[in-house]
Amino acid sequence: MTESFRHSGESPQYGTDGTGGAAPQQRPYAGGAYPPPPSYEPEQPGAPRKRKRLRGPAGLLAAVAVAAAAVGGGTAYAFQELSGPDTTASSATSTTVVPSSQKGTVSGVATAVSPSIVEVKAALSSGSSTGSGVITTSDGEILTNNHVISGASSIKVRTSDGKSYTADVVGTDAKKDLALIKLRGASGLKAATLGDSDGVKVGDQVVAIGSPEGLTGTVTSGIVSALDRDVTVSTDEGQQQQQDDSGQWPFEFGGREFNGDTGSSTTTYKALQTDASLNPGNSGGALIDMNGNIIGINSAMYSAGSGSSGSSGDSSSAGSVGLGFAIPINTVKADLDTLRAGGADN
Repeated sequence: MTESFRHSGESPQYGTDGTGGAAPQQRPYAGGAYPPPPSYEPEQPGAPRKRKRLRGPAGLLAAVAVAAAAVGGGTAYAFQELSGPDTTASSATSTTVVPSSQKGTVSGVATAVSPSIVEVKAALSSGSSTGSGVITTSDGEILTNNHVISGASSIKVRTSDGKSYTADVVGTDAKKDLALIKLRGASGLKAATLGDSDGVKVGDQVVAIGSPEGLTGTVTSGIVSALDRDVTVSTDEGQQQQQDDSGQWPFEFGGREFNGDTGSSTTTYKALQTDASLNPGNSGGALIDMNGNIIGINSAMYSAGSGSSGSSGDSSSAGSVGLGFAIPINTVKADLDTLRAGGADN
């Protein structure tokens, strides 16, 4: 029996097929012509069946699903490649550099960041000063406080692995108490990750790393006690070299002078306050969040034994009393280009 087909959307017409049954009849097109019958190829035994190509909405949905799967897989792969096995990208401005197994611990922060903190020794006409610094490039660019290296005739830096380098001053900014120095012949150093101090909140746990009393790589911890504290330090080179008996640099806070006389030439900046223990030699070191990001450069600390104007001090209780200040890292980052170009003091 010859097969016949109808045009899409038309109803079949029925007649008699000679056996009493109803058989479909073709309806002529305009002009009396009939459409040609479709070609028919019998299926060969064992030959693979041809898959029908999806058309219309079903085919479109299938194509979209395949594309989405490809994009999704690529995104997941890219994220895995960026994050790596031990670190996780948390935001554009904050990166976790602490190993995942030690995340949120002081020991984890110390392990991750200590190789990026150095001891800075400056030879002065009146003696010497000791502070700390933060490595910002693998070839030895170091951030520190201006008062640590101000007036220095030579600067020596010791890294966490005990290696010593000679450093040159790149630029200084006395109004922000910042300085940038560069090691001679250094390479392969571990640069610190500079975080985002605008996201810091009171009560956040922090870690401080520096070289108090020349004890390189000393780690202490605490919290952020306050934000936007007005801290005043001296901008006079000669005054900055005059340390009190405790070795602290003088500064003003809350209308009072601490650790001695700051002199007549001063500058004031907004600082993070912390109760992490800071002592002589911590200046220029790092205040770090629990993800291992540098959120501040430690710059001033009060020792009860040093006394202050308008208050009495007990010399037998010299040492940290949980009153330390750090320059917010966003202030530092905004000043980096100036420092690299020779500093605001040139």
